[in-house]
Amino acid sequence: MNYLTLNLRPVIKLTHNQFQKIASANPNLKLELTANGELIIMPPTGGNTGRRNADLTYQLRAWNRQTQLGEVFDSSTVFQLPNGAERSPDAAWISSERWNALTLEEQDTFPPLCPDFVIELRSKTDSLNTLQKKMQEYIDNGCRLGWLMNYQQQQVEIYRAGQAKEILQSPQTLSGKEVLPNFVLDLQFIWR
Repeated sequence: MNYLTLNLRPVIKLTHNQFQKIASANPNLKLELTANGELIIMPPTGGNTGRRNADLTYQLRAWNRQTQLGEVFDSSTVFQLPNGAERSPDAAWISSERWNALTLEEQDTFPPLCPDFVIELRSKTDSLNTLQKKMQEYIDNGCRLGWLMNYQQQQVEIYRAGQAKEILQSPQTLSGKEVLPNFVLDLQFIWR
């Protein structure tokens, strides 16, 4: 269940429209495109990863329903990052101001922006190093807060714009602080 990476750069540099057409023509595949032109084909998740991811998205969505500060996205949403990568975090949030600045067409396709907040949940077969690079890519492209959930080591890596990465061992909750005011993620169902 490892990722399959195709290096297309020697032959073609996919444009956003070409990538979107490939993704649309292959709806059963979860695809990403790196800034270096590598097409990544990701396997489906297993039951425990899917369960954990659903809980993360549920909690974020419940908070956003209360606050109505933005929009929440699940793992099937691809974002067009400023560096040219097309990435799909496990959960994401964008402020209303930034989301509403997009045209309806931009909202209907792969939104051309980096989310304000992302969560990546490491599955059993994910490379930690690859996910750490992906988290840094989000931060480098404008993400304000990111959480990398490493179930295998019971750790959370916290990424913030302009700050060093912070690692927490088996936290029971996480706070969204200034990016997600009053959002507290309960990790009880993530660590089991």
